[in-house]
Amino acid sequence: MDLSRASDKRVSVSVFFPAFNEEEIIEKTVLDALRCIGPLADDLEVIVVDDGSVDGTARRVASLAERDGNVRLVRHPRNLGYGAALRTGFASATKDLVFFSDADGQFDLAETAGLLPLLRCAPVVAGFRIKRSDPPHRLFIAKTYRLIIGLVFGVWLRDIDCAFKLFRREVLEGLNLESNGAFISSELLIKLRRRNVPIAEKGVHHYPRTTGYSKGANFRVIVRTIRDIIRLRLGLPLTARRETAAGTGP
Repeated sequence: MDLSRASDKRVSVSVFFPAFNEEEIIEKTVLDALRCIGPLADDLEVIVVDDGSVDGTARRVASLAERDGNVRLVRHPRNLGYGAALRTGFASATKDLVFFSDADGQFDLAETAGLLPLLRCAPVVAGFRIKRSDPPHRLFIAKTYRLIIGLVFGVWLRDIDCAFKLFRREVLEGLNLESNGAFISSELLIKLRRRNVPIAEKGVHHYPRTTGYSKGANFRVIVRTIRDIIRLRLGLPLTARRETAAGTGP
């Protein structure tokens, strides 16, 4: 559904992808965003936040940006973490609606069209994976994590960690996000719920990764996430020394 035609209002959309060593898939991801989301918006920008990749990710995006003015590359000088990449993405977005997803090609970006109509009901639409294409140990971790977030923070969503989310820009203003790690997806929705911001949910399909490797659910990520959960629950800063997430151009 084309929201711009339904509401007779100009719709501008920022799409961003945090990326770390996604050389093999990043070009397809960006082109899919232009193809799938472009027809839904009157004004579109596609941003890739390169989080210190050591492969050709930045080079491929820079090449796309030279050919298409709707594509923009923002780079971290070194790897700062998933949370830092998301903060940079939000800070770099300039349009009225902000959508983000992962760059690994595990979602069908055409399903963004199903999120747009729900903005009439809520300023945030969180996707949830109908059937996760992940190994059993990751499914177990995800179910346990959802239970912990619900019990500790009282936020019960089907898939709080799903990287398929759409926002009206105004709800993000003044939101102090701190986590540099994977916990940022939960921190984001927890802090929005504390502001009593309504959150709609929409099921999306999830596909196996075809290139690269997953950077999440390893021991270091899990320990860091547990630390962030404890610190947020106690009202402590999530980072002892806040790292800058300000990116640079290509």
